Amino acid sequence: MSKNKECLLKNLRRACRLMWRKVLSKLYKTSPEAAARLLYFQKTGKVIDIKNPRSFNEKLQWLNIYSKDPLRSICADKYRVREYAERQGCAGILKTLIAVYDSVDDIAWSDLPKKFALKCTHGCGYNIVSADKDELDQEEVKEKLRKWMGEKFGSKNLEFHYDKIIPRIILEEYVEGEDGDLPRDYNVYCFNGVARLVEVWTEKGGEEWQDVFDLDWQRLNIGRKKSFERPVERPKCLDEMIRYAQLLANPFPFVRVDFYEKNGEPILAEMTFTPGANMSEGYYTRYGLEYLGSLLELPNKDATAELGGQPRPRMWY
Repeated sequence: MSKNKECLLKNLRRACRLMWRKVLSKLYKTSPEAAARLLYFQKTGKVIDIKNPRSFNEKLQWLNIYSKDPLRSICADKYRVREYAERQGCAGILKTLIAVYDSVDDIAWSDLPKKFALKCTHGCGYNIVSADKDELDQEEVKEKLRKWMGEKFGSKNLEFHYDKIIPRIILEEYVEGEDGDLPRDYNVYCFNGVARLVEVWTEKGGEEWQDVFDLDWQRLNIGRKKSFERPVERPKCLDEMIRYAQLLANPFPFVRVDFYEKNGEPILAEMTFTPGANMSEGYYTRYGLEYLGSLLELPNKDATAELGGQPRPRMWY
């Protein structure tokens, strides 16, 4: 295929994606439930019940539609979550913040440390983590960041709390795992303010493994991905992770609080309200989705605009 045809097809696919998002966003304004059902079927080929939700994905879709809590956007913001964590008494688990940029053009490449993490604050997967900046193509990195900064991440999968975040780029310290690899992700799932399980992601040599444990570090066979090839040890700071996760999760019906471990201490990575964009069919078994759904008690959607959240000072908004 010629380069011209490849370019034409690429532009056509992009135009179709943008058109689909516009159609979906317009439908969402008139019928959020219909838009969520349509997106879910388009992505997974499955039908979900939002009126009488039972599974994990169904209940998260319900929350995504009916939760009007502005604090979700603050905590999903990779920069402003630091302010929230400090107010909750969790300043000690924050990674070292080196710089904050409003634009890609503000980044002075020569000032970057040899190892670093650059992240856009308004979405997921907008990360450049490097153990050696000399191995990176400076212009390629900046082009990628410009692309991300120009995107509305929330419109992709109806996660509109992301679109209320001011796009910024943060420069953070590089956190190193065992043998120089990336550190393990410890994702603490909190339901109605209580930590109930820990999902561990291990990445080595470009491969990724998923392991799920209860708080007594007994394996839960609810994941679809392969488990790590060796036993996953209980982190030394698990009790601290759980304590901090519950401090951060207290106002919310559901949130996943993600940590790294550094020198035996927990480091906050991020807070996630819509894991897998509420379409985690590929991550959990059918039983797993039902089990996770059973842990989440949904609030009365007519009881409060904040849906279960405790009253908070208006300074947050």
